Amino acid sequence: MQSFNCPIILASSSPRRIELMKTAGITVLIRTPEVDETLRKGEKPKQMVLRLARAKADAVLQLALREHGTAIIIAADTTVVTPDGKTILGKPTDLGDAFKMLKRIAGKTHVVHTAYCILSAAREMKPKRTTRVVSSKVTMRKLSDEAIRRYLQLGESMDKAGSYAAQGHGALLIQKLNGSHTNVIGLPMAELLGDLEKNFGVAAFE
Repeated sequence: MQSFNCPIILASSSPRRIELMKTAGITVLIRTPEVDETLRKGEKPKQMVLRLARAKADAVLQLALREHGTAIIIAADTTVVTPDGKTILGKPTDLGDAFKMLKRIAGKTHVVHTAYCILSAAREMKPKRTTRVVSSKVTMRKLSDEAIRRYLQLGESMDKAGSYAAQGHGALLIQKLNGSHTNVIGLPMAELLGDLEKNFGVAAFE
């Protein structure tokens, strides 16, 4: 049902996002965008992830057009916000930083925001764009310092916003999740697949 009859490009090297698209039966080409992900002064978390998702799609647009002439690009950005809503937790810089992040969210509820941008483009045509931000509330179980250290020894924290992997051992740290589970992994698939089919003629499992 891919009515555009063109390649679908995932503007991400995230193994989690790649696997989610594979699970949906959608074949994608991988292109890694180069984007400055620095938070801007006064920028809210939802504003940041939406801006970065758009920027990542735009960053691979010209390459996609040069390579294929026409393409559908999917880009996303995910962030974790502390329980008090005041601080964005990105990827940890080291294990000490990861420990502090997990200590901060243990036993409390935090929010995960993921924005995605779907961009269809062809040479000499104005791109068509759909964007969305999806939010999920995650309640972590209470964790002792030793439990946090044992989790960190598993080695899955360093490239994860908030320092845990909801699709890995980190799922066992979660007490309750309200909203999209795949959103916490990095790509809200129910919403993404709905927009792909409705707006771009791309269906899962085809």
